[in-house]
Amino acid sequence: MQLREMYELAVQMGIDADPRGREAVEKLLEKARKKYEKLSEDEKEEFDLEQLSNPYTDTRISFGADDTEVNRVLVGIDIDQSEILMAKELERQGTKIDLVLSHHPAGKARVRFADVMDVQADMLAQLGVPINVAEGILEERIKQVDRMQLPINHFRVVDAARLLNVPLMSVHTPADNNAQKIVQKHLDEQKPETLEDVVSALKMIPEYKQAAKMGIGPRILVGKKEGRAGRVSVIMTGGTGGPVEDIEELVKAGVGTVVLMHISDEKKKEAEKHHLNVIIAGHMASDSVGMNAILDEFEKRGVEVVPCSGIIRVSRAVAC
Repeated sequence: MQLREMYELAVQMGIDADPRGREAVEKLLEKARKKYEKLSEDEKEEFDLEQLSNPYTDTRISFGADDTEVNRVLVGIDIDQSEILMAKELERQGTKIDLVLSHHPAGKARVRFADVMDVQADMLAQLGVPINVAEGILEERIKQVDRMQLPINHFRVVDAARLLNVPLMSVHTPADNNAQKIVQKHLDEQKPETLEDVVSALKMIPEYKQAAKMGIGPRILVGKKEGRAGRVSVIMTGGTGGPVEDIEELVKAGVGTVVLMHISDEKKKEAEKHHLNVIIAGHMASDSVGMNAILDEFEKRGVEVVPCSGIIRVSRAVAC
C-alpha cells in the first residue's frame, strides 16, 4: 500500500465507526469546507487542508511522501525517538521498516488534539443527556485540554523521523471509534447482569484476555463484583476523559455502569458519590482492540505488521 492509501483507509474506518454516524460527520466536513472558503488568503495559508476531508485532527501523516510504498509497518501505542531509532536498527539487522505508526498522536496530530472531543457531547446526548447540558459541561474541559497542549514539544519525534528519514503516521480517534463500537457490541450481545459478568465478558475478547495474563486486564474500580450492572455504556473515544460533571448526568440518564480505558481520581470519587459503577477495561488493551481493527485491513492488503510499544497484536485478518 502507499502511505496515503493507508491514511485514507484509517480515516474512512474511523468515520464508519463514528458514534455520530457517517451522515453527521459529512455535515461537519461540509461546515469545515464552508469555513475555509470564507477565510482570507493569509488565513488560508495557515489552514490545515486535511480538515476538509478528515474530521479527526489527531490523525495525520507526520512525515513521509504520500506515495511511499509500505510493505512493513512498525506500530506502537506510544512512539517517541526510541522507536524511530528502533526502526533504523531493525533495518540495519535486515528487517526493513517502511513506516512507523503511532496510536497516540505525534506532531501536527497532537497540536489540535482537543478538537476531537466534541464527539463526547453527541455521545452523552445519545445516552439521554440533553444536548445543551452535554455541550455546556464539556466546554470548559475542552478548553482545559487545549491549554494542556501549549507547553508540549509537539514535533520532537517528527524531527527525529525527518532526520533519520523514517515515515511517521498517527492514527488515534479512528482506532478509538472502532474500539468503542466493537466492545459495546460485544457487551450488548453478552448481556452481563453483574459487574463480575462484565469483566468476564470483556475477557472473552483476546486483547483483554492477554492483558489479564500480563496483569493489566479489566478490573472493577467502583462497585462490587456481585452488584448488578444495569445499563452498560462503553466510553472509549473522544480524545481523552471528559468533564467530572458527566458522571452525574450519566446517572440521571439511567446508565448503571461505564466501561472506560482509564479514569482520573477526581472522576472516580464523583462516581462513588453517585453510585455509578466503573469498570476499567485497560488502556493498552482497549487501544489495541481499535488499532487491530485497522491493522487487520492493512494486513489484508499485504502490509506486514511489526508490533511494539504496548500493542497487544491480535490478527483477525484473512489475506485477500
